[in-house]
Amino acid sequence: MRHFVSPAIAGLFCALALPTFAQQQPPEGESAGERPNAPAFELTSPDFVDGAAMPDDLKCTRDGGSGLSPPLAWTNAPRETGGYAIVMQHYPHGTYPSVNDPSHYWLVWNIPADADGLDTGNPHSLGVEGSDKDIRDTGYTPPCSPAGGRTHEYTIWVYALDGPLTELPSEDSIEISWPDVIGALEGHVLNAASITFTN
Repeated sequence: MRHFVSPAIAGLFCALALPTFAQQQPPEGESAGERPNAPAFELTSPDFVDGAAMPDDLKCTRDGGSGLSPPLAWTNAPRETGGYAIVMQHYPHGTYPSVNDPSHYWLVWNIPADADGLDTGNPHSLGVEGSDKDIRDTGYTPPCSPAGGRTHEYTIWVYALDGPLTELPSEDSIEISWPDVIGALEGHVLNAASITFTN
């Protein structure tokens, strides 16, 4: 929601830094990945605001929720966008961006360029999905509340890309995990935006 990066900057960051590179501000005179003073690329959800708690109805089934992926909407993508990818991730205690790989909860690529969001549970099956968190199936992993009343922070990234990620499979694959998607993104990201929630 609050992060964006220009294409001039995107190529300067290695694959493993992609989830954090979008936190960098574009150089003076560049904005939103295509022209000065353009509206920022933004990711939002109709069900929660950035930084808020996950709604009860979207929690995992163990916690009484539906376990469905949250609805998402994005705006102001670069005009040359040729597709999108989504990564939802969480850094467990003691792990850090650019140092450790996060736990991934959702990996989606080759979302059509004319899409402007995903509905709850992605009922139209937009895009291709990689493995779940535990590499037992493909698709979304709903986060469950940790024991002891603690909360964790989860971030969903949407990447506006210059075209489909042809390095990745064209069908859902349990063989694809976070490093595979991050590696495939390198050199294809026009802009990125994120939204965070706690649970």
